[in-house]
Amino acid sequence: MSNDLISIIKNNFHKFSKGQKLIAQYIIEHYDKAAFMTAAKIAERVDVSESTVVRFATALGYSGFPEMQKALQILIKNKLTAVQRIGLHDDVVNDNVKLHKKILKNEMNNMRYLFEHFDMGALDKATELILKANRVYVLGLRTSSTLSNYLGFYLDVILNNVKVLNNSGVNSLYEEIIRVNENDLLIVISYPRYSKTTIDAAKFVKERNAKIVAITDTEESPVYSLADASLLAKSNIVSFVDSLVVPMAVINNLIINISLREKEEIVEYYNVLEKLWDNNSIYQNF
Repeated sequence: MSNDLISIIKNNFHKFSKGQKLIAQYIIEHYDKAAFMTAAKIAERVDVSESTVVRFATALGYSGFPEMQKALQILIKNKLTAVQRIGLHDDVVNDNVKLHKKILKNEMNNMRYLFEHFDMGALDKATELILKANRVYVLGLRTSSTLSNYLGFYLDVILNNVKVLNNSGVNSLYEEIIRVNENDLLIVISYPRYSKTTIDAAKFVKERNAKIVAITDTEESPVYSLADASLLAKSNIVSFVDSLVVPMAVINNLIINISLREKEEIVEYYNVLEKLWDNNSIYQNF
């Protein structure tokens, strides 16, 4: 939470009204669920009015309940264990139709938010930085490795200087980036729970004066402040499964934006590939 919201609540507990203390205690004990509940739902759980919940948020210095809720969500994205994530849907777990509709609605809301807030300026800046780089490294670990491998696969089609980093051994990652310099660039993909290895590697690259393009969820992400350009793709927690729908959409936009600048080379590349695929029967012909 913003400067540890739980600590702020505890430190101010004695100042709260009777109703606000009930809210405070509920958030302290159930912050993982409170972060995704409406003001009305919290009010119902602790038997106070919805306006009391709103006043509680303003008493903590927030403009309203939505701002306090956002602070809660930012914190728990990085703190929730897999077991706690599984429990996020306890309210609908016995209704399969309602559960899956809730998951799909969450994805749709995330995509709508991306559509309405997508930063084309940041996309163009990231594209220019990538095209100017001597070497392009792509890093995403754990769940984000799916994204980094996908992005690396297509960048390797467009450019001839791309390397997808991995962390298969204790020292392998740093062995791969030890020669990085100011002419190189790192594309770092990082989502909650943020990998410490990813953050440390990004800091190392930054110290070597290389450029960084970050693909992450919010401005509060630990890699955002390290980046020269950031592509933000909000990704709310669905369950213990990390949702990659919105990040993948952003990555597709980045790939296409780069490919439009290198169209002739890509056409030539695929003309050669098509002949090789046909000669070696790579794909089934019908």
